[in-house]
Amino acid sequence: MAAGHIDGRIARGNQTRQLILQRTVEIASVEGLEGLSLGRLATELNLSKSGVFALFGSKEDLQLSTVHAAIKVYLKHVVQPARELPPGIDRLWHVCTGWLAYSKDRVFPGGCFFYSASAEYDAREGKVHDTLAAARTNWFTFLEQTVQEAQQAGDVAQDIDVPQLVFELAALLEMANAESVLHDEFTSYDRAAKAILNRLRGVATDPALLPDAAA
Repeated sequence: MAAGHIDGRIARGNQTRQLILQRTVEIASVEGLEGLSLGRLATELNLSKSGVFALFGSKEDLQLSTVHAAIKVYLKHVVQPARELPPGIDRLWHVCTGWLAYSKDRVFPGGCFFYSASAEYDAREGKVHDTLAAARTNWFTFLEQTVQEAQQAGDVAQDIDVPQLVFELAALLEMANAESVLHDEFTSYDRAAKAILNRLRGVATDPALLPDAAA
């Protein structure tokens, strides 16, 4: 009985933690990680302050947990669907269009969580900065690996500058997000998709491997 009671408390604690993190990623994508407050979350979610403090011992702990929760969402919407496709330039194209859809569909209310959070913490020091920087490095590494696998599949020219291509693709993705969020418009996604498709055609061994036009 005692073990069952403890297990039940752990399960309820995990459920409450997930409920809180669902809200924190929404808040942080719009107001920034500095906008998070243990007291505010307790009030908004009708939870006891002591219960929230028991799950997150400090504001920094809450911020770090929020970043990790956002990473899981990002992987689900952007990275994992692409991994289900065979290596090649079509996978690279779908990584890009998947990212544009993730931003356009407002998976996070404020657009790309990591674009806004990185801008908030890029000049700071500390664990939150380091966690965000590591997440960005992992994203760029994934893009580079996707390009390299497309090269191995024979879809992308061998003599291209892979880091340069990845930098350009990421810049186009992030500009689309920034323009859409700032001006509350969505044509920037079409412009970015068109530019990315043209850039990929330029490095493809056979442009016919790509669609005729960005959908």
